[in-house]
Amino acid sequence: MLSSALCPELRQRGHEVIPTDLEPRSPGTVQLDVRDEGAVHAVLTAERPQFLLHLAAETDVDRCEKEPAHAYLTNAVGTEYLASACGRSRIRMLYVSTAGVFNGLKPTPYVESDQPDPVNVYGRAKLSGEIAVRHHVSAHLIVRAGWMVGGHDRDKKFAGKILQLLQTRNTLSVVTDKIGSPTFTEDLARGIATLIETEHVGMFHMTNQGVCSRYEFACKLVEFLGRSDITIRPVTSEAFPLPAPRAPSEAMANQRLQSLGLDHMPPWQDALRIYVQRYLTHSTLQQV
Repeated sequence: MLSSALCPELRQRGHEVIPTDLEPRSPGTVQLDVRDEGAVHAVLTAERPQFLLHLAAETDVDRCEKEPAHAYLTNAVGTEYLASACGRSRIRMLYVSTAGVFNGLKPTPYVESDQPDPVNVYGRAKLSGEIAVRHHVSAHLIVRAGWMVGGHDRDKKFAGKILQLLQTRNTLSVVTDKIGSPTFTEDLARGIATLIETEHVGMFHMTNQGVCSRYEFACKLVEFLGRSDITIRPVTSEAFPLPAPRAPSEAMANQRLQSLGLDHMPPWQDALRIYVQRYLTHSTLQQV
């Protein structure tokens, strides 16, 4: 989801980008499984990058809960392999983390100095990744994103699921008791590209401005689609029992970016409007 926006953004700024993927889909992409320590060493030795941006993750929260070994192998062990290699070779590293490291009980948005306390396996595995990066890489950046939105056909998160359901249904039930900070991949990509061009290190929250519930997000998405035939019904989480517990709040504030004058993330409503425009254009082109 993120790399489809970040790679073009970096190239536009004049950086040479060497993308890797578990299953490469495009020419020039290097095959890499971050869970394979030997492969990690081989790729970094061959390419000798100045900066490594670690986007690979298992983000299926329920699968992580059901398969904790898989979750930790991808999100913690794989991250440690990369961080250790970067530390040895003095390669700067950025790790994309998540609001899921918090327990969601704070009544106001989380800031970088708040103490993590994950409520599920996914959050604990991602937090383990953060710890590995801090331990091995002195020149590190950790960027915590919120509810990820973007990627078009690769969008497997909430917005993508809503758009898929709307292809066959005109009534949806969406929870009102889970809140968070949406994060549009195009805005996140610009923010990351700007951040790595500075000398700053450490922890940064990077989400679109504002907070909403899943229900409010879905209603705004339908509004931007111009679909007056769609009904969104508010329900509580009890209507959707899931394997993994979810924190009631994943809201975050970009406190450190703001203090440095680097917070250029627009309101989530503006980001969602652009996301929907991209989706409608993409869908139209596919039909032609």
